[in-house]
Amino acid sequence: MAKSRPYIILSAAMSIDGKIASRSGDSKLSSKKDLVRLHRLRRNMDAILVGRNTIAVDDPLLTVRHVQGKNPIRVILDSRGAIAKSSKIIKTASKIPTILVVTEKAPKTLEKLTKKKVEVIRCGQDKIDLKRLLRILLKKRINKILLEGGGITNWYFIKEKLIDELILTVTPYVLGGKDAISLVQGNGFDKISKSSSFKLKNVKRMKNEIILYYGS
Repeated sequence: MAKSRPYIILSAAMSIDGKIASRSGDSKLSSKKDLVRLHRLRRNMDAILVGRNTIAVDDPLLTVRHVQGKNPIRVILDSRGAIAKSSKIIKTASKIPTILVVTEKAPKTLEKLTKKKVEVIRCGQDKIDLKRLLRILLKKRINKILLEGGGITNWYFIKEKLIDELILTVTPYVLGGKDAISLVQGNGFDKISKSSSFKLKNVKRMKNEIILYYGS
């Protein structure tokens, strides 16, 4: 049977209580050693995928700057096309392949971003059609994706059962707070029986952090 979508790994660093950012949006949880591990993982991927909120809060580069290797394609989910033109992602798009995924509701003026070497993909009417998007990305020879989304983006992939593997770094912090961002946000499942279930494949200790490897 032909493969219908790329292989997707959800990667995140989280606090002991399952938060990936504080209530103010501070997400610098990983140690330098864990960041190097993450960047080694990134260089083996065809693409990194995040949501627009991650760009708005963290303004990341999404590169492999801590190790030697090729930068993966950066895929940004931004249904309304509201990404700041001053973001590092847009400013570096001429050097690092970048795809902005929007809906048909996004402004037509976004096509101007092609001058900055940003590829704009319209995929869905009111919300991004993830399954259709993944088929498009597969046709572009994107076979492995590292999902580093925020809680909402992670939820949509979990909800659609599109995650093949999870790599989670548990860091030695407890953030608390109802407004702190959890690993998976969204509406959530109303019953445990409906939730996605994964198998623990490996556990690694790295000084004061634990890395959990789960497979589907």
